[in-house]
Amino acid sequence: MSQHALLSAGCKAWRSLSCPRWRETADDHWTGVMRGKVWTLTQTEDTLWYYVYSHQIHAGTENRLKQVKDEEQLLGNMPKRKMEIKQEIDIKQEEAGLCTVIGSLQGLEHRVRLLRQDPIECLFSFICSSNNHISRIQGMVDRLCQTLGTLLCKLDDVAYHDFPPLQALTDPSVEMRLRDLGFGYRARFLQQSSQTIVNSHGPDWLQSLRSAPYLQARDALRSLPGVGLKVADCVCLMSLDKFEALPVDTHVWQIAKRDYSFAAGNSQKTLTDRRFQKLKEEIPVLKDEKTELKKKMKERRHDRNEEKQSEKGKKHQRT
Repeated sequence: MSQHALLSAGCKAWRSLSCPRWRETADDHWTGVMRGKVWTLTQTEDTLWYYVYSHQIHAGTENRLKQVKDEEQLLGNMPKRKMEIKQEIDIKQEEAGLCTVIGSLQGLEHRVRLLRQDPIECLFSFICSSNNHISRIQGMVDRLCQTLGTLLCKLDDVAYHDFPPLQALTDPSVEMRLRDLGFGYRARFLQQSSQTIVNSHGPDWLQSLRSAPYLQARDALRSLPGVGLKVADCVCLMSLDKFEALPVDTHVWQIAKRDYSFAAGNSQKTLTDRRFQKLKEEIPVLKDEKTELKKKMKERRHDRNEEKQSEKGKKHQRT
């Protein structure tokens, strides 16, 4: 029986990986599906380790070399993306004073990294997230893949399926099958959204939104059944490279009220579309703090570099 790979001991770079189709299969080892292949990933301080489970018993050398090239190309942007995100949110203690809320979090050792998910999988996973919690969302996505996706392999009795293609979701019978699996009203949204994409846009449409401006991509997603502002922003941020997208749900609203006095004195608990838009209009005020913070960080990095150059010059003179 095939087993999950163990790549490197002592990996502590990832505290968790919050994505419905990725599981921790050993200490800090995460296994999931990307581009029709099953992967195990882990990360040491300076190296991303990966293992791809091959389904070809006698793969030729030339074919295997091409696979390795494709795999490394798929992972190639990850260090760059990690550094870009790190520069945005890795706020050190000395700079945290610009915002008292951020300052209170300065003891946290772990940073947040974004997965660049496949747009189709990301969209339909977030449609499943409507009025739902994480464990139930994961169960829905797993059942969707088990029912309509291709079986890729089994590892330690865990079956890994590819995410179903759009064409597999368009048939009208899919709605009833998904309702029987506990999807409720979301079953109709999944079937109708896939049908709209295939019939009106084409299979490459979601991928093409990566090159569209943020607002254009968000509005295009909102034309699909079951996609509101929050789901559209989640898809924009997590699969379409729109880092200016800011998903707002009831939790973000409560934090804005609690920590930034947004809508002070308002006891309404639900987040309406009007309040959603109002909050998004107000949040750029908070971004001004972030802009000032980045400016100070840049100035301090420049000062440190000058100090290092000065120290090198002094050492050179002494020698």
